[in-house]
Amino acid sequence: MTSIKNLRFLLIPALVLIPKILFAHDVSEGDQQILDNGGLLAYLWVGAKHMLTGYDHLLFLGGVIFYLKNFKDIIKFITVFTLGHSITLIGATYLGIKVDEHLIDAVIGLSVLYKGFENLGGFEKVFKVKSPNLLAMVFSFGLIHGLGLSTRLQSFAMGEENILAKIISFNVGVELGQVAALIPIIFVINFWRQKESYNAFYKASNVYLVLAGIALTAFQLWGYFGGAH
Repeated sequence: MTSIKNLRFLLIPALVLIPKILFAHDVSEGDQQILDNGGLLAYLWVGAKHMLTGYDHLLFLGGVIFYLKNFKDIIKFITVFTLGHSITLIGATYLGIKVDEHLIDAVIGLSVLYKGFENLGGFEKVFKVKSPNLLAMVFSFGLIHGLGLSTRLQSFAMGEENILAKIISFNVGVELGQVAALIPIIFVINFWRQKESYNAFYKASNVYLVLAGIALTAFQLWGYFGGAH
């Protein structure tokens, strides 16, 4: 009974935050002005800011961290994710490969849903199969998240000079923002892991990932089909 009460208590703030997540990390005129008035450091700053407000990316990574129990594994999986999104962020932006922002963000929403579903044992309970290799899935979703980051970066007017340097600076900023955001997430999860209420916290958090993933995906699909498409 106590576990159920804890689950409900932890879900309340999660449901309140879902609307804010739907409008996360949009490109702003303020960011464009920062890039126009600054050099490469401006791209680094905007990249870090984008990741710090990129709740969809951080929700997915938070879901990955729930599955891991030692620091070595955390470093390994975060490195694989970073490699994946760096490949598509730098490559797609430099080559001018564009994808629809609503569709790519919908897939990123599905990645959040996927991680919460997997953490709750969904593959075993619903499909009666073992979940796919986590390292491979993290790399694959990293590639997808990188396309989302590339879509955001290509929304800016970058000029015609030092394009590759600007892309790399933005990517480095993303990495710094990612590290800064993950430190408290790792701390909270590891701290709570020692508490009796951890099971309730774990279930509530991953139910939240599923709900957030559904909301993110539905919102982006609504934006795609309800817009010019």
